Amino acid sequence: MSERKRKSFTSQYKTKVALEAIRGVKTVNEIAQEFGVHPTQVGEWKRELLAHAPTVFETKRGPKTDDPSASPERLYSEIGRLKMELDWLKKKSGIDQ
Repeated sequence: MSERKRKSFTSQYKTKVALEAIRGVKTVNEIAQEFGVHPTQVGEWKRELLAHAPTVFETKRGPKTDDPSASPERLYSEIGRLKMELDWLKKKSGIDQ
């Protein structure tokens, strides 16, 4: 027997199918047949879209105050790496601390 590969759908495709289901113009079976997915999958994507809909507009506009590159863990690890490098260079060059 040949193994079937699972289909992978993009988020845009899932959103399109879920929005079609939310509109309610067609039945779930019609939508599933049109888009080539199982009716259960259509219902699952619809529930997921409705569950996450309130969070869509929660983010504020404008520049972000948090700089992900300035996370404390990353900065402390960089300081440690630079300190070790400086100590090694001082030792190799013969400069006393």
